[in-house]
Amino acid sequence: MGNTLFGGILSRVLAGMACLLATQSAFAELQNVDIGGELRMRYRYYRNVFEEDFSPTIRIPGFFLPKRPIGAPAVVSLFDWNGSGGDWHFSESAVLLNVSADFTNNVSSYIELYDYYEWGEDFRSDYLTGQDSRATTGDDVEVNQAYIQVDEMFGTPLRLRVGRQALVMGKGWLVNEFLTPTQRLSFDAVRLTYDTEAFTVDAFASKVLETGISEQDGDVDFYGVYATYKPLKALDISAYWYWLRDARSLNDTNETAVLEWIENIADLDNYDATNLHTVGARLNGALGAWDYDLEVAYQFGEADAHGARFVPIGFTYGDDEAEYDNWGADLNTGYTFDVAWSPRVSLIAAYFGGHDNRDLSFIDWINPFYEAEASVSFNRLFADKNYLPVVNDNGWLSNFYMVGGGVDVKPTDAISAHVQLARAWITAPFNPPATFTVGKWRVPLAPALSFWTDEGSDDIGWEASGYIKYTYSEDLYFLLYYSHLFPDDGLTDGGYFQFNGTGFSGGSDTDDADYVFLMSVLKF
Repeated sequence: MGNTLFGGILSRVLAGMACLLATQSAFAELQNVDIGGELRMRYRYYRNVFEEDFSPTIRIPGFFLPKRPIGAPAVVSLFDWNGSGGDWHFSESAVLLNVSADFTNNVSSYIELYDYYEWGEDFRSDYLTGQDSRATTGDDVEVNQAYIQVDEMFGTPLRLRVGRQALVMGKGWLVNEFLTPTQRLSFDAVRLTYDTEAFTVDAFASKVLETGISEQDGDVDFYGVYATYKPLKALDISAYWYWLRDARSLNDTNETAVLEWIENIADLDNYDATNLHTVGARLNGALGAWDYDLEVAYQFGEADAHGARFVPIGFTYGDDEAEYDNWGADLNTGYTFDVAWSPRVSLIAAYFGGHDNRDLSFIDWINPFYEAEASVSFNRLFADKNYLPVVNDNGWLSNFYMVGGGVDVKPTDAISAHVQLARAWITAPFNPPATFTVGKWRVPLAPALSFWTDEGSDDIGWEASGYIKYTYSEDLYFLLYYSHLFPDDGLTDGGYFQFNGTGFSGGSDTDDADYVFLMSVLKF
């Protein structure tokens, strides 16, 4: 009730702001119109990474895992780590076209169209018959941004932006405008920014999902406040709070009134709204040739939408008491030498907390009243930070940690290069059923005794990577990236650190893997 009331009050406040903005715009006159855009093209190649046809494959069938809360009917993986399978390669393009208009009274507007496609998706001619057909257009041009903005409201450094917009909070570690280097993300939101030389405060409220009249309180909303203190010469200090609320109703069963009453008495199938709170701080700056950037966040709140996934295999009810309770951290620090090529030596590290409660004790196994406990890891929210590209991070790896080092050089004004070596581990490994080995095959010792497990490895392995960037002009650059993975048992045997700790990584072999891409970006 409290959250619903808060949301209703906030909605009214935001509606009032939007009306104020509309009134302000009604008296503004057009002054300037600018047209711009961007074209990104990228060729990508993965070797020994994914299952053929990018199809999820069962690694451990559900009948080997009775009563275990896996989070799915079986242990399934997209990843193979096998040199005998097919490799995956494709080309993609992303097009942005935007129009901005400036009006009097500090009013402006911005509209941006966006199209992402893989090469060959919309080709419409059959060369065998010569027959042409209309292109499939359901997944083509979208409105990526469309907002109205008022600056210096009431004579203060206050900015109001209403409409669909990209949100980049800080360096974009948890809230960013990209899903991948070619795929964009935007929010339907109201944003207030108060920006002075001493500090900046950003506050936003966004609608992630509108369910309409199907549920009285069934939407998904995302709110946040991000503040930065800037007077210190060598250090900026930021603090933030994000709140993601998912009020969609969840049910394990939909039975008769009597059975639903019994479930209520037994406190089963009783899911509340999910409330994911993230509080964090960032320290970044430079002191002479040394630069540093450290960000730490803690997540807490009800995780009912997550817990509903963890129905023990062969049973009915998930975990309606799941909670977020994890830390996350990101560190990048380096020293730049004042010599030729300006080499920068860096240290990188990251940590994302996680839990793996997919085991059963013997007591749980014999307990007829056993209730599942969900495995909740740090949620990476809406960002594209990529720590392990071969493992296909794209901002959704969690329940892992890593350390590494790198070197950046700049041989010319137009060319820069980076090399890096990192090692990663699983925070909370998955313990598979106890097995014995026959060749490459693993045979379960006693599938029915699901409390009997082997100890899972936490070692993901080593990843070596590097890129060369050539800036042809201020509007055009090319980037060639390569990464090689030396997988270890935690990756090949498998653990749950994909997709915010809900996806399995195990493959069918232990072959090294590679990822290469070539990208060009033109802005106009």
